[in-house]
Amino acid sequence: MRDLKYLIAYIIPIVVFCSLYFGGIWSFSGFYIAFVFIPIIEYFYTGTTENLTIEEEDSQLKKTFFDFVLYANVPIIWFLTAYFFWTVSQGGHQWWELAGMTLTLGILLGGNGINIAHELGHRNTWYERMFCKMLLLPSFYMHFIIEHNFGHHKWVSTDKDPASSRLNETIYAFFVRSSVMSYVSAWKISFEQAERKGVSPFNPLKNPMWSYQAWQILYLGLIVFCFGWYMLPFAIVAGIMGFLLLECVNYIEHYGLRRKMLESGRYESVKPHHSWNSNHELGRIFLYELTRHSDHHYKANRKYQILRHFDESPQLPLGYPASILMAFIPPLWFSYMNPKVEKVRQQFQMV
Repeated sequence: MRDLKYLIAYIIPIVVFCSLYFGGIWSFSGFYIAFVFIPIIEYFYTGTTENLTIEEEDSQLKKTFFDFVLYANVPIIWFLTAYFFWTVSQGGHQWWELAGMTLTLGILLGGNGINIAHELGHRNTWYERMFCKMLLLPSFYMHFIIEHNFGHHKWVSTDKDPASSRLNETIYAFFVRSSVMSYVSAWKISFEQAERKGVSPFNPLKNPMWSYQAWQILYLGLIVFCFGWYMLPFAIVAGIMGFLLLECVNYIEHYGLRRKMLESGRYESVKPHHSWNSNHELGRIFLYELTRHSDHHYKANRKYQILRHFDESPQLPLGYPASILMAFIPPLWFSYMNPKVEKVRQQFQMV
């Protein structure tokens, strides 16, 4: 029965459907759940530091249930995305309803779409990597599969990583730097990989970045063909909201934490204290254990159902959703988090 808790994450797709079907005050239902309901529950219930035993980990890895919980999101998200465009194209909605529906879809694309793509992008089967790309497509972030795996995991918690926020950097400045430079980094990595293989980086059959751009343009073209030019801004805004939600998570996950430069000129290996973590139970469920982020960086292909808590990993006092809300008010975020960053830096002698 304990395994079934991850079905709670399907509440987000359900409220997206309600947002589109009922409209009105339901339009913002995704925001109500993600940034009102979850933070309130997590304020009173902070979760547990309990880890699975080795025997329990082996048992959990053998269960296909955990994989299919992820896979089912692919058709669900694509159905709801199409339903969004159909609903909006019918007209008759107030401007604030359209804003709420678009925000709710963006939360789905980021919270379920990109987050699950992140999990599947670390796996090796062809169909899981295909699912990853399908989930990244509506948010125009297909380059994430390259930059995250070969850039972020290599340079995390250093100034070379666009997705690692810096001390006293506002979330708004981080949005621009991370989203732009992550895209640039993905192109750079793809060129380097092509050159190492001895193929032309300009060959669209050898460099996947070219096909990613083509698929994203084709996606927008399909929307225009099926629903009209009027839908194009909605598709773009929903996609931007999706990847900005990812960047919100990136911002709080490594804020102010840095790896030391060794005498050899290389950075120290990634350790548990280089990521902010949260054991708040509800956020762990909705984000498929993403909040146990230190273990993910320790072993990127460790599946979500067996991610562990480390006592030495710094803990966010609030869950991920509440932390994101706080980050949108930089003076509040800095006054709350900077002393905690300084404490971690002193404890682990970060530079």
